[in-house]
Amino acid sequence: MANVNGHTINRREFVRNLALAGAGVGMLGNAAFPAIAGGQPGDIRIGIVGLAVHSAAFSQLLNDPEKAADLAGCRVTALYHPPGNPDVDFTKEQLDKFEQDVREMGVAIVSSMEELLRQVDVVMIETNDGRPHLEQVMPTFRAGKPVFIDKPVAADLKGVMEIFDQAKAFRVPVFSSSSLRYLKSAQGVDRSQVLGAYTYSPAPTEKSHTELFWYGIHGVELLYTVMGTGCQEVMHVHHTDGEDVVVGFWDHDRVGTFRGIRQGRRDYGGTVFGKEVNTPLGTFEGYRPLVVKVVEFFRSKRPPVPVQETLEIYAFMEAAQESRKRGGTKVRLEEVLGSL
Repeated sequence: MANVNGHTINRREFVRNLALAGAGVGMLGNAAFPAIAGGQPGDIRIGIVGLAVHSAAFSQLLNDPEKAADLAGCRVTALYHPPGNPDVDFTKEQLDKFEQDVREMGVAIVSSMEELLRQVDVVMIETNDGRPHLEQVMPTFRAGKPVFIDKPVAADLKGVMEIFDQAKAFRVPVFSSSSLRYLKSAQGVDRSQVLGAYTYSPAPTEKSHTELFWYGIHGVELLYTVMGTGCQEVMHVHHTDGEDVVVGFWDHDRVGTFRGIRQGRRDYGGTVFGKEVNTPLGTFEGYRPLVVKVVEFFRSKRPPVPVQETLEIYAFMEAAQESRKRGGTKVRLEEVLGSL
């Protein structure tokens, strides 16, 4: 449960409210927003798998008839919603609202993955649950269509590596990222000047997933945005019902710390400690900067985040959980990667 402006809400309500604000356009399905019946000839047709918060928010951004040039050339045309897992899925009322939202944006709801792939050029995997992502993405790989996989890529590190191995085998470009990577303050950081960093984000967990995969990934991705790759060891130094604190030890004596929040004000941010200046990191700025990068990816077929960095982010979180199991001892990333 979370407390927002004096009102107690559950995790699903918190995530949905945050997402609606992140779209930057008010409540989804607003009557003032015109439906999109088509698009421009030659547009890249995007298919979405999964009916969730991001499905509606991303569709609204991409199908806005007045969108700027950095979002031009791509539109969402079809969505397939496979059966979900009730332990992590949204309520029927929420799912019905998401479906109404995407339909009002001119998105067709199709009945199978095969039908979706016949109608689109690229795919976004937006199911809330990482467990079925491999099954959902394999038809896309076989069809040779570039794919954006929303967080978490999978439920554990083994699943993440399997997805990227399959992508490599089928020679299909894949991109995954949290929207926190594209905070203006983080993008302005010169990694060569960074001595260390501290980041934080909400971190509710799901028992079916590696703990930080479910939501802590936002703050961990922000940490990697400013630190880059090169983490060698991870130590889980503190765990309560209300928070987690994890420390990573990078090459060149750099240290990065992540705090995952489950009680109190659930916000995003941090500080970068540099050779000449310390830089505060701002809070969530909405989904638009990420969607711009997704559009660039679909145009160029080149992932803006190297696969190596994405894999290290997930290895960091897997090592953090292993460290907690061992009572807070340091765990080397090469150990968790080598054990698979």
